[in-house]
Amino acid sequence: MSKITKEEGSQKVSRRQLVSNLVKATLGLAAGVAVVSASAGQVQAEASDTQQVQLPPPLSKQIPQDQLIFRMQRELYKALQKPIEQRQWAMVIDQRKCVGCSSCTVACKAENKLPPGVVYRPVIEEEYGTFPNVARRFLPRPCMHCTNSPCTKVCPVAATYKQQDGIVVIDYDKCIGCRYCISACPYGARTFDWGEYYTEGTPELEKYELEPAFEYGEKRARVKHNSPINNTRKCHFCLHRLNEGMLPMCVTTCIGRATYFGDKSDQDSLVSQLIGSSRVMRLKEELGTEPNVYYLV
Repeated sequence: MSKITKEEGSQKVSRRQLVSNLVKATLGLAAGVAVVSASAGQVQAEASDTQQVQLPPPLSKQIPQDQLIFRMQRELYKALQKPIEQRQWAMVIDQRKCVGCSSCTVACKAENKLPPGVVYRPVIEEEYGTFPNVARRFLPRPCMHCTNSPCTKVCPVAATYKQQDGIVVIDYDKCIGCRYCISACPYGARTFDWGEYYTEGTPELEKYELEPAFEYGEKRARVKHNSPINNTRKCHFCLHRLNEGMLPMCVTTCIGRATYFGDKSDQDSLVSQLIGSSRVMRLKEELGTEPNVYYLV
């Protein structure tokens, strides 16, 4: 066995001592930081007891200007400050940005708890060009909320009508289910609620299908023989969300930011600027319906 000299032993002891001193110093520093943090937290807690935290208002300039979704939210708050007759809601859809993911369709069905066969915002696929130079484009098609709406003119009980802010709505309590408006709409934007369920015919009807919807700000449980069953249904720009200061669900869930919404009567709004684009078009303008949904092509 090799013997350890006194010099080597002293070196090892000094190394151990050095490591021990470093560990003690590190623990002491950590303890000091903890004490300082605890003291700062106590001061902050004492301050919070005497002073309430003020959150920035919705129109705060702290919201990033380069975020279109935040800009539309600010403009929505601005429009809601005006009387209803002084604002005109409009939607702009950029077909170059739409990727056909149908997230808007799914989100709309979830938000409005739509039953089988009822779709407010389908995404229509179209193939164009001549082989081999062909391509595909996507056309989200909500209700057009026409200024000169044919559906409101044919309703025999005035159940479908146009609000002062430009949104075409349906009064479920008045609707008799005649479906004249479905035939009159040139865009196919209306569907009929036949009272079906997704889990009907299975061992148990799922409870989520009986959950109430809040369209038009009304709490309506989905029960047989009660509205909106046996009524015509359509997109309403998520009116229940607008009245609470929220953008339509299809706008917030669009992954490509292809859908824009706002008050077109405000010349400084995003939708007003997009409507002035040379790329803008509207579906079936020759009919004179003057739809309030615009497309950028």
